[in-house]
Amino acid sequence: DAAGGLYAFGGDSGETIWKQEGVHEGGMLACSIHPDGVVLATTGQDGRVLIWDATKGQIEKAIELGDGWVENVAWSPDGAWLAVSMSRKVYVFDADGSEVWCSDEHPSTISALAWSTSELATACYGQVSFFGAFSGKIQQRFEWKGSLVSMVLSPDGDVVACGSQDRSVHFWRRSTGEDSMMTGYPSKPSALAFDTRGLLLATGGGELVTMWSFKGNGPEGTRPHALSLHTLPVTTLSFAPNSMLLASGARDGSVAVWSLQSSGEGIPVGASVTTDAVSGLYWRPGNGALAGLDAQGGVTTWFVGP
Repeated sequence: DAAGGLYAFGGDSGETIWKQEGVHEGGMLACSIHPDGVVLATTGQDGRVLIWDATKGQIEKAIELGDGWVENVAWSPDGAWLAVSMSRKVYVFDADGSEVWCSDEHPSTISALAWSTSELATACYGQVSFFGAFSGKIQQRFEWKGSLVSMVLSPDGDVVACGSQDRSVHFWRRSTGEDSMMTGYPSKPSALAFDTRGLLLATGGGELVTMWSFKGNGPEGTRPHALSLHTLPVTTLSFAPNSMLLASGARDGSVAVWSLQSSGEGIPVGASVTTDAVSGLYWRPGNGALAGLDAQGGVTTWFVGP
């Protein structure tokens, strides 16, 4: 949590398995679970990266990066690499926590990280960069004058979409270098999510969930579909694995689950309300359950039927 505490709960019972308080001085900023589910990494305002045994709640490795906030952390899909960012630099470690490489300084603070199969993408003001996972060498870079606040990659790694401070979504097709922009959002789109097939891009940026379809020649030249239920801006979006179910959460504390078509049209199949703004939504592997975090520190789980 923001106070620096780390908690593990039983998925079915909600029982506290273990807890560690004050693990990051000043507060925790990010957490990422290893694909095998038995290791996790946390970062905080104390300039540290901690690698944990997730089953026991014990620190396996502490990495000191110096003075600064370590704001982003992400394991690679195969679990071989751990990426973190502090200020204008990104660091990559192997699974044991040994440093593999560190980037040169970006033009501004890194706002987002995302892994492709063998590459790491970073976003900051004015650019998106792709680094080789092992070499740390820049493979590709896209430049655009604007503050990029969020980023997501399509599952095949060909499309990179970014939410911008100017209330737009900018995306590039890596195979062609072509870029496009979706405008007209009431606020900055900080929540973005692709479905497993890469056909649908869900975006926040207001009270509506805006759905863009990449089917055929889309989304260029097409109109998006809007999903309406929340009364305040959307804060988080999450697709169920290998499914056309989308979970959305908002500042009003509402959570919705949508059943979608490939066009992006959808209907709500479930809804609930938490005690405060929804800060994160996470599907259980294999589906069937959804967990939500709220700004009051609450954790809620829901069963989601077929």
